[in-house]
Amino acid sequence: MWRQNSRRLTTCTAAANSTRVLTDNKWDALVIGGGHNGLTAAAYLARSGLSVAVLERRHVIGGAAVTEELIPGFKFSRCSYLQSLLRPAVIQELELARHGLKLLKRSPSSFTPSRDGRYLLLGPDKELNYSEISKFSKRDAEAFPKFFLPRWPSSSCELDASRLWCPISDPCNGYETLLEDFCKFIDPILDSSPPEKLQQISSLNVRMKDNLQKSIFWAHFLQRAVAMGQKELLDFMDLLLSPASKVLNNWFESDILKATLATDAVIGSKGSVSTPGSGYVLLHHVMGETDGDRGIWSYVEGGMGSVSLAISRAAREAGATIMTEAEVSKLMIDGSGRVSGVLLADGTQVRSSVVLSNATPYRTFMEFVPHNVLPDDFLGAVKNSDYSSATTKINLAVDRLPQFHCCKLNSPDAGPQHMGTIHIGSESMEEIDAACQDSANGIPSRRPVIEMTIPSVLDKTISPSGKHVINLFIQYTPYKPSEGSWEDSEYRKSFAQRCFDLIEEYAPGFNSSVIGYDMLTPPDLEREIGLTGGNIFHGAMGLDSLFLMRPVKGWSNYRTPLQGLYLCGSGAHPGGGVMGAPGRNAANVVIQDMKTQL
Repeated sequence: MWRQNSRRLTTCTAAANSTRVLTDNKWDALVIGGGHNGLTAAAYLARSGLSVAVLERRHVIGGAAVTEELIPGFKFSRCSYLQSLLRPAVIQELELARHGLKLLKRSPSSFTPSRDGRYLLLGPDKELNYSEISKFSKRDAEAFPKFFLPRWPSSSCELDASRLWCPISDPCNGYETLLEDFCKFIDPILDSSPPEKLQQISSLNVRMKDNLQKSIFWAHFLQRAVAMGQKELLDFMDLLLSPASKVLNNWFESDILKATLATDAVIGSKGSVSTPGSGYVLLHHVMGETDGDRGIWSYVEGGMGSVSLAISRAAREAGATIMTEAEVSKLMIDGSGRVSGVLLADGTQVRSSVVLSNATPYRTFMEFVPHNVLPDDFLGAVKNSDYSSATTKINLAVDRLPQFHCCKLNSPDAGPQHMGTIHIGSESMEEIDAACQDSANGIPSRRPVIEMTIPSVLDKTISPSGKHVINLFIQYTPYKPSEGSWEDSEYRKSFAQRCFDLIEEYAPGFNSSVIGYDMLTPPDLEREIGLTGGNIFHGAMGLDSLFLMRPVKGWSNYRTPLQGLYLCGSGAHPGGGVMGAPGRNAANVVIQDMKTQL
């Protein structure tokens, strides 16, 4: 009894001390939400000399980039599960390697088993890709690779024997090379605030400086466009506007290759490969890099929570205060109509000059901001944005690795098939379309599209010896099924078993290897992580909600109609994924604004 009371007293004392830390001073900046973007914003703000506090609702920081030990001995990357999009500037400027970030490159990158006994491996090795794709189509093998030679040879495309091939559709410019060129074109846009018009009345000097900055931005943009050339620009527009199915059909003929690549165009979205604009999502998921190698995804030692932990260490080192179990209820507004701090759920008032919200735009403006403060047209645009989701995440603890019958191996050790993303249930784009249509009809997909990863084959810190952690990223699951409910435990169990049975088709014995699992459906992602609608991007990544249109038209530069309130999460430019760019960009805007006010 004494020990229980002692622990309770210690907890109460810690809570009281935390409250005192928050209320004793007026902060320069408060950040709502300890996800990776909120932590990134806090780090940059603190490095500029501002006093900063991060307020996280849950007991653990990280938001969707979090590691949790839900089954004893097994540490799950509960939501996000791979790293590639984290901006190099964030990694370098915050010295995340020094703060413990360790990336584990995957090679091969993907494995797609087929029911007919064949399989497709892809990765950074161009010889492997050529050999693997050739099993299905020699033409596709020639069209796929990126080349390590001058873009435009002086005469013809006759290469020496070591080069082996030259693409059919565009001399010396394969599918991978084309996407890489587009990524380089977009890259500078990701690390800067969109050239939004000034929303508030400013001095002449501020307006002139702002106009100059916009002119420089557009001049650099046009310079890169001219350098790209008319044909490439048209190809770029075709990719942005087209369905991924059109893009991939124009390049390739083998179903299994197209389906493997198509998953990047639909992951995290409610749309299908035939949805116009899905080509951009395809590009969004290949624009990242690991240690300078573009398009390479990696595991993070210790799980994705290690990303957030490394950023939090950089933020704390710079002087930021990070508080967990500090749930924000409302924003406080002063008599001039400017943000003056936040009200916590327990009634504590925390004063601040500015507030940055790492929550979704919907939660920020519809829940945190008091009524009758924001313009009706702005609220309407926020409310009518697309937050829908069809994503479910299942994290499993297993006692052995899955054995895929197409590999004709029976070894307990990890092989190439276990290293990267394993694509289950998507051997053709038609299968992906069918799964999407089920969800559109209110039915959890009868044959779900599953991306399976087994990080424990490279990361020995997250599971007991001989046992493994498996992540299943699953589509498509409707937020509200037409028959049944995600609140029904039997309904949930039935869908999980459907996914396991599908894996069993490719890896006999999988079902019996499962020790336990954790499942997050779209409503779970909304309730547990705060993702409106369960959308992992804080809002759809359609062409109507990117760049100058994100989160809504006229407010793309992280500022909001409420003076002193800024967005710093994935609902702002450049969008979702573990990027850190919204947090970094928003912090720079805040720093600029505070200097202007001084």
